[in-house]
Amino acid sequence: MAEGKKQATWGGRFSEGPAERMVRFSESVSFDCRLAPYDIRGSQAHARMLAHVGLIRKDEAEAICAGLDAVGKTIAAGDFNWDPRLEDVHMNIEQALTAQVPAAARLHTARSRNDQVATDMRLFLKDACAALIGNGRALIAALIDRAEAVKGIWIPGYTHLQRAQPVSMAHHLLAYVEMIARDLKRWEQVAEQANHCPLGSGALAGTTLPIDRLFTARELGFVDAEGKPQVTRNSMDAVADRDLYMDFVHACSVAGIHLSRMAEDWILWNAAEFGFIDLPDAYTTGSSLMPQKKNPDALELIRGKSGRLCGHVTAMQMMVKGLPLTYNRDLQEDKPPVFDAFDTIQDCLLVLTGVVEGMRPRPDRCAAAVADPALLATDLVDYLVTKGKPFREAHHVIGALVAKAEEEGCALNALSDAVVAEIDPLLESDWKEVFDVATAMSRRNRPGMPGPEQIDGEIQRWKDVLGNRS
Repeated sequence: MAEGKKQATWGGRFSEGPAERMVRFSESVSFDCRLAPYDIRGSQAHARMLAHVGLIRKDEAEAICAGLDAVGKTIAAGDFNWDPRLEDVHMNIEQALTAQVPAAARLHTARSRNDQVATDMRLFLKDACAALIGNGRALIAALIDRAEAVKGIWIPGYTHLQRAQPVSMAHHLLAYVEMIARDLKRWEQVAEQANHCPLGSGALAGTTLPIDRLFTARELGFVDAEGKPQVTRNSMDAVADRDLYMDFVHACSVAGIHLSRMAEDWILWNAAEFGFIDLPDAYTTGSSLMPQKKNPDALELIRGKSGRLCGHVTAMQMMVKGLPLTYNRDLQEDKPPVFDAFDTIQDCLLVLTGVVEGMRPRPDRCAAAVADPALLATDLVDYLVTKGKPFREAHHVIGALVAKAEEEGCALNALSDAVVAEIDPLLESDWKEVFDVATAMSRRNRPGMPGPEQIDGEIQRWKDVLGNRS
């Protein structure tokens, strides 16, 4: 559209159309076109509602719905001409529909683009959350399978990236399962919040026309567990609220942080200095210069993309923080962060699942690392506690033993019984039995601990959870 001509959908009160640079600056169809399937669904439900309450004829609603189906097929085939001069997905679809179906001129009765896009986004978020929950469950399943395969392998657990105490590799993997399970709950909560229909809110104050909001909500699947339709309760909040979008990008960012922490662990485990695992070739790359390299690029990219996800949270919050009610054009910028958060975290979940399925442990390197007797220094403290010594005193005694071993340049369990007895006579001839890793792990069989029975129980519990929700 050249300058000087009216805009086709809202230009009645303007003497000239927007400048070309304004068209380019203000269009959103380049990114909100992905809402087309939801926009079509919403328009079809709205048309049926208008017929239901007698604002349009039944045959007009049928023609509109059929025309929308035709537009949808054109879009799905990639043959639709998206026109930035029509600003957004809504006007592009409406104009294409009107060119084919004269009755489409009645479609926008009793609605605004404000409640239209709010509806589209809620439908999108319900589907996005369902997809991410499915992806997350697939990652959990892969972690459970891997945990079961490595439950007999022990490795050092770390604090401050220093060897701390022995754990099973399975216990470490199950920690990630707990993280992802919390992410699934966040997405479930977002989906639940999204499950209220805003159509009927209009631009901000509803409409004087006799619409049936519950009918539309039911048509679009905005219903509770009992099938009762759910609608938003305040028309101003319905079109201005972006809490739902912020909650979604926040949930994605937290999941991204979790995946980044997993990635960092496995980058370390794969390094020659640790050597606990081998990463699959399919998710690593080589060097253009050094032929021996096998770089954990997939994991590094996940680690990097987590920062991008966190950035979307800030972008959303800063966009909304100073806006008066109700709609402001600033809110057009809400979609790119939401869409990118979804695309990015979904890709990360899928890639990390492939990494988990393909990575293999190196039991020899794990055994060598966990053989470090210093890992069981705390168990030696517990040994003294069972002899009646107060914990703080026992801690001090074993600290002195560690210092003595360092002084003599030997392993903790290589100190002689005579030297040990001089430091504390409660350390009797059986003190070295503490340093058997299998025994140490078998003593950690209370809830939440890495003992073999607990690991078996947790693996079975998660299998049951996944089976019951499949």
